[in-house]
Amino acid sequence: MCGWNQTSLEDFILQGLFDDSFNHLCLFLLIMLVFLTAVSGNSLTILLICADPRLHTPMYFLLSQLSLMDLMHVSTTIPKMATNYLSGKKSISFVGCAIQHFMYLSLGGAACVLLALMSYDRYVAICHPLRYTVLMSRRAGLMMAVMSWLSGSVDSLILTSVLMSFPFCGSRIIHHFYCEYPAVVKLVCGDVTLYETTVYICSIVLLLLPIILVSTSYGFILHSVTQMRSAGSKRNAFATRAALISLWFSFFYGGSMFYMRPKSQHTSLQDKVGSLFYIIITPTLNPLIYTLRNKDVVKALKRVLRRDIVA
Repeated sequence: MCGWNQTSLEDFILQGLFDDSFNHLCLFLLIMLVFLTAVSGNSLTILLICADPRLHTPMYFLLSQLSLMDLMHVSTTIPKMATNYLSGKKSISFVGCAIQHFMYLSLGGAACVLLALMSYDRYVAICHPLRYTVLMSRRAGLMMAVMSWLSGSVDSLILTSVLMSFPFCGSRIIHHFYCEYPAVVKLVCGDVTLYETTVYICSIVLLLLPIILVSTSYGFILHSVTQMRSAGSKRNAFATRAALISLWFSFFYGGSMFYMRPKSQHTSLQDKVGSLFYIIITPTLNPLIYTLRNKDVVKALKRVLRRDIVA
């Protein structure tokens, strides 16, 4: 393993997504609109859950943590991309690249674990409602959040430290709009076989295991709902929610699975498009699927608005 030397500490060049054409300008404005929607939706979710005491439950606490992860995730990459495009500069420092790499990996990993734990919360609430307050106490919710943040951070710290300690050579041009793993690892001069194996192992732990837990939990939930007598409205509501979750599931875990592919199977265009959906679309869908369609959250929003009008 080579240590960090002066050459490795030089700035990188981000190729970006856009050129000076009108079509790319329109695409940039569309992405910024979606970005602002994601920031607004997740910020509103966090504020409502914090402001309304009725939402101070383990389920909504976990939802607030998911919104915080989404808010930080989308803010890790898009502002830098927008700054580079508007200023005409494409450079990013070595330290800035390392921080960006660490942040997006840790937040993505933490979200994977948190979503798996949230599916367990819903399983307990629907399949074992009488034991919910025992199995899902506030302490349990706090432990779930800590476990999610810690697992994502530890995994990302290991992967980022190893990757950024490799020697980099050549043009140092990252064919991406941020310091994504597949784009950065292509600039490494040394043998990355062991590192790629480590990435696969970490991906299995932080992606496949949560996928299994989420699928199992919602499978039990579906079975429980379909067995309820006179539960037609509940089944319809669950079917609608399941369709939205399936859509989100495809975007989030589908984008995350990009990192499990060998370096030889990555193309610049595939990585950019996949990352764009993963970074922009899922943080926008999360507030809609998990929070803003929730009756309790809608009531909390109305109470806040009513309080502001009266004041």
